[in-house]
Amino acid sequence: MNVGKLKTLEELQEIVAQGKSEGKRVVAANGCFDLLHVGHVRYLEAARKLGDCLIVGLNSDRSTRLLKGEGRPVMSAEERAEIVSAFECVDYCFVFDEATFDSCIRRLRPHVHAKGTDYSVETVPERSSVLEVGGEVAIAGDEKTHASRDLVELVLKRFSKAG
Repeated sequence: MNVGKLKTLEELQEIVAQGKSEGKRVVAANGCFDLLHVGHVRYLEAARKLGDCLIVGLNSDRSTRLLKGEGRPVMSAEERAEIVSAFECVDYCFVFDEATFDSCIRRLRPHVHAKGTDYSVETVPERSSVLEVGGEVAIAGDEKTHASRDLVELVLKRFSKAG
């Protein structure tokens, strides 16, 4: 695992402050990232293009279960963090336990909070927190035609007869 990219929220607060003092534009993105697919890659790559440093928050196993339901996540937070931190476009990542990213936004105070195309600028759940800290909300990635649940359904369909 690239432990250099995996940080605590406290460490990231210092990194963000340092980056801002150097004139860097900080972007934050977040999600469950359970069973990664091309939509995740395109979202993170597009988010990175919005600034100089991309920080990705991953929902913990508990918060993923709350958001996605029983049986999720398929992969543990540690595994998801290892995969996401391996992406070249990701500068840092961390795991958070809340259902929303609001408290992380308030602590990190990024210039930009990027969400996927399943949202509009007006419907981003953390929008008020982003505006509260003087940031901007951006929509990044390709059209939302990919979902982890669709991958699960496809695998079950294709391999359920494979006995």
